[in-house]
Order: sequence, then C-alpha cells, then structure tokens
Amino acid sequence: MLRSLSIDPDKCTGCLQCEMACSLENEGIFNPARSRIKVFTFHEEGRFVPYTCTQCDEAWCMHACPVDAIKMNFQTGALEVNEKTCVGCKVCTIACPFGTINYNRVSGKVIKCDLCGGDPECAKACPTQAITYVDSDATGLEKMRAWAGKTDNAQHAAG
Repeated sequence: MLRSLSIDPDKCTGCLQCEMACSLENEGIFNPARSRIKVFTFHEEGRFVPYTCTQCDEAWCMHACPVDAIKMNFQTGALEVNEKTCVGCKVCTIACPFGTINYNRVSGKVIKCDLCGGDPECAKACPTQAITYVDSDATGLEKMRAWAGKTDNAQHAAG
C-alpha cells in the first residue's frame, strides 16, 4: 500500500514545526529556509497552508530532467533526486507547476520532498495533525467527496 501526505490547511496554526523537522532531518540544522515543506501565510485572512511535493504520477520534473536524476522509489512512492546524478541545472524547478522543487546553493543540487524514506518527519512533528501520512487511495476519495458535498449543497442553496 502506497502512502502519501495529506494536508488539511484548516488545522494549520503556522507553528512551522514541519519546516523545522524537515530541515533537521534533511540538512542537519533547524532552518526553515532549508526545508522541503513550506508553510504559505495568508496574513490578511490569518490562514496558513503547508505545501510540498505532491509526488505526481506524471511528474513533469522527472520528465524534464536531462540526466534522469529524478526516479520513483517504488517502495515509498516518492520521486527522489539522486544527488550524485543531479548536475544542478534547475530544469526540474522550472518544469514543476507547483514550485515544490528548490535549488540548494550549498550543495549545488536540487532538493524536494522524498517522504523521508517512508516516515515523513513533517507529519510526525505536526502538533495539530494538519499534515498526516495516509493511504494514498484514501486521500483522493475524501477530497472528492468533500468537494461533491460542497458543490451539491451550493446548488441546493442557490435553487
């Protein structure tokens, strides 16, 4: 069973524990700027939205890489960057429509979420469970049902 990150922005308090845990796990330092997950802040609304690589099935980053440095880990379902193969050209950062691949100036390579080898630190660190690691099949179904419920209710209210 493949698993994936599920993000519920309504539960996010903007504490940045996910960013801190990610940067410590992957870079060995507490530095949100070096995290593979980011929390986007909507100041006027007082809302926070964590976002990271969605591990796309048709991954544009993987297809764009001229040296095939991004490969699927079939055990975890994560698209992983092979640091030895990556030449730091940043083509994948341009190809990603979500902006979740970043260039690391320290290493001269790109970085992205690799699901921490199947045990994501961001999900473990999140105190409100705004980020959870769940069965991949369940995430899409829950979102579709929620959207269908909102759409159906909106149509009934308008009619």
